[in-house]
Amino acid sequence: MDAKKPSDSFTIMNELVLPNDTNTFGNLMGGRLMYWMDIAAGMAAGKHCNAPCMTASVDNLSFKNPIKLGNIVHIEANVTRAFNSSMEVHLKVWGEDSLHQYRYESNEAYFTFVALDPNGKPRLVPALVPETDEEKKLFDGALRRRQLRLILGGKMHPDDANELRALFIKE
Repeated sequence: MDAKKPSDSFTIMNELVLPNDTNTFGNLMGGRLMYWMDIAAGMAAGKHCNAPCMTASVDNLSFKNPIKLGNIVHIEANVTRAFNSSMEVHLKVWGEDSLHQYRYESNEAYFTFVALDPNGKPRLVPALVPETDEEKKLFDGALRRRQLRLILGGKMHPDDANELRALFIKE
């Protein structure tokens, strides 16, 4: 299985915010945005491993700026690190106001996907080889984010999180 680059999984998705997508304030509903982000992340994960993938977790999702009715949602996603059968996908979201010709940051998040074999069981995924400084930074941080996810999910004891401990404890 050949290693891949983050650019191999790069996915761009755009959606127009219509009245059915908004709340009573005329802002895009968070659940609709999360739905679109899940689709974009799933496409990026699928590009990386050439297999069906399933969402395993979503990290903290906080909104910096609301996206208004009539604006365009622009989502960029790519795999930042591959583990055994799972992949971390980083997403960045912008709103685009076509009328006033400006783009603004809405949010960013990390999703984790697991690749599945034909029987619906986890399968191995290709390694990821970062190339740019930004890709290397995201790659290095992915192990700490993974350990935090595993601790919060009850699948790892905090004492076993060596990457996280190194941030706080000098040995």
